[in-house]
Amino acid sequence: MRIEGIPRCRCAVSKFNQAEIMTFAIWALIIGALLITIALSGTSLRRLPLSTAMLYLAFGYGLGPAGFGMLSPDPLTWAATLESIAEVAVLISLFAVGLRLGLPLNDKRWLLPLRLALVSMTITVALIAGIAMLGLGFSLGAAILLGAILAPTDPVLASDVQVVEASDRDRVRFSLTGEGGLNDGAAFPFVMLGLGLLGLHDLGEFGWRWLAVDVLWAVAGGLLIGGGLGTLIGRLVVYLRSRHQESVGLDEFLALGLIALAYGVAVLSQTYGFLAVFAAGLALQRVKEQPHENAGSAVLESGLQSSQAKEALATDSDFASAFMMQEVRGFNEQLERIAELAVVLVIGAMLSYTWLPDGAYWFVPLLFLVVRPLSVWLGLRGAPVSRDQRRLIAWFGIRGIGSIYYLMYAINHGLPRSLAEEIVALTLTVVAVSIVVHGISVTPLMSLYSQRNVRRSGQDRRA
Repeated sequence: MRIEGIPRCRCAVSKFNQAEIMTFAIWALIIGALLITIALSGTSLRRLPLSTAMLYLAFGYGLGPAGFGMLSPDPLTWAATLESIAEVAVLISLFAVGLRLGLPLNDKRWLLPLRLALVSMTITVALIAGIAMLGLGFSLGAAILLGAILAPTDPVLASDVQVVEASDRDRVRFSLTGEGGLNDGAAFPFVMLGLGLLGLHDLGEFGWRWLAVDVLWAVAGGLLIGGGLGTLIGRLVVYLRSRHQESVGLDEFLALGLIALAYGVAVLSQTYGFLAVFAAGLALQRVKEQPHENAGSAVLESGLQSSQAKEALATDSDFASAFMMQEVRGFNEQLERIAELAVVLVIGAMLSYTWLPDGAYWFVPLLFLVVRPLSVWLGLRGAPVSRDQRRLIAWFGIRGIGSIYYLMYAINHGLPRSLAEEIVALTLTVVAVSIVVHGISVTPLMSLYSQRNVRRSGQDRRA
C-alpha cells in the first residue's frame, strides 16, 4: 500500500536539509572571510585610527535586518540568550584582566583603579541618574538603573589601552585595566537598587537587605571566593607539577575550569560572579612555587626537543608557575578575541531594532565630555597622576559589553516594555558611539602619549 504523502514529505525534508546546509555554508564563508581579513590586517590596523571592534560592528550591522537579514537578535525577544552571551564574554575578559595585573596588592598604584571603580563610578551613576530624571523624565528607579548600566567601563573593548604584560607599570594603562576589572562587578549593587526601586527586586525594609546582601556580602564574598579558589587551584597545580611531575598540560582546561568554578561557587553563594572571576585571575597570577634543590636541572637536561623542553619547564620549580601563567594567559587572550567578535557582531545587528532617541543627541556627548571627565577628576583628586594621564583616563571611559549584559539582565527581570525600549535605545547608541569614537582616537592618542613618555625619559636621563 502506497501512501501518497511520503514521497512529498521526503522531498520537503530533503529541501529543508539542503537549505540548512546552504545557510551553514554561507555563515562559514562569512565568518571565515572575516577572521582571515582580521588576521591579515591586524598589523595594519594597529597603525590606523581603526579598531577591530569597529569592523565587527559594521559587519554585524550589515548582517542584521538593515542589511542581509542573516542576524535577527531582537533585544526584547532574545534577552535571555543575549544576556548569557554577553556574560560569558565579560567573564573571559575579567579573568584575562586579572592575569595581566602583576603589581603587588600592597602597591600604592592600586589606589588609582580602586578610586576609579568605586568613587568615580558612584559619581557617574549619580550624575547619569540626575540627568535622566531632569532631562529624560525617568523615575528615580529607572534613572539609577540607566546609570548603573552605563557607568562601568568595558574590559573587553578597552584592550588597546590596557596593560599587555604583568610587568607593565604605566599609570594610564594600569588604572584603566584595573578599573575595567573592578567596576563590572561593582556596578551590580546599583543595578539591584534600580530594579528594587522599580519593584522588581526585594530591597528589604529600609533597604537593609540591599545593603547587607547586595552590597556588603556580595562584593566581599565574591572577591574572597575568587581569590581563595585562584590561590588554591594555582598552588595545587604548581605543586603537583614541580614536586611530582603530574598534571602537566591541558592549561586550557585549567583556565576554563577556574572561570567556571569561581563563577559557580560565587553565584550559588549569592555573591557577584564577575568579581569572583576577576579575583581568581589576580590570585592565579600571584602563585609562586619555592625552588627546591636541583632546581633548573630538568630544563638543562631537556635537550633541544620542543615538547620535552615544555614539559621540563612546566615541572621545574623555578619555572612552573611562570610557564603555567604563560600558557593560561595565551589561551585566555584567544578566547577573549573570539568573544569580542561574537558579541560586537550581535551589537551591530541589534542597532536595526532600535531608534536614535531625541535625548541621545545631547545625552551621549554629555556622558563622554562632561560626566566621565568630571567623575574622573573628582575620583582622582589629589592622586599622583599628570595632566596628560588624567585626560587620557577621563577620555577612555569605554562602554561596551558590560553595559549590554546589565541591559539584558534588567530586561529579563521584568523591565516594563516601554521603559525597556527607551533604555535599549540609549544603551545601544552609547555603546556604538563609544566603539567608533574611542576606536578612532585610541591609536593616535596612545602613540602621542608614548612619544611624550619617551621624551620625558630622555630629559630625565640627561638631567
